Amino acid sequence: MHASKLLIIAALLFGSGMAHAQKIGSVDTVFKFIGPDHKIVVEAYDDPKVKGVTCYVSRAKTGGIKGGLGLAEDKAEASISCHQVGPISFDKPLKQQEEVFNQSLSILFKKLRIVRMVDVQRNALIYLTYSDKLIEGSPQNSVTAVPVDRQISIPIK
Repeated sequence: MHASKLLIIAALLFGSGMAHAQKIGSVDTVFKFIGPDHKIVVEAYDDPKVKGVTCYVSRAKTGGIKGGLGLAEDKAEASISCHQVGPISFDKPLKQQEEVFNQSLSILFKKLRIVRMVDVQRNALIYLTYSDKLIEGSPQNSVTAVPVDRQISIPIK
């Protein structure tokens, strides 16, 4: 009974707050005899509050038996590149700094996060990706900027 409760709690934690990403592709980096290969995956995330901006994130995905079962902890390294893919518009004012996506990297407590910051002086949107853990995060990070046309004012809360 105790193990089933832990699995339910883990499933709730694992499933809550998941970012909705579109898988673009992947490449294998290490062959595994049993289970899926280790790989690098590329995913696209559309900013939910900024129409016309998409972020592309590449990250390591652990394979093998644990990876195939969803029990492996993926590495903290990730790279991000965000771009204007259509006309930029805002439905509501943005916070100066706000987490816009997160995705679990392990069954418990490790997440890949993407934070949007607004650079008002330069009229740009800055996106930072990093990973954290309940106890200890990683200083590894990646940053990208999307300049917004000066004719479009970025609304701030």
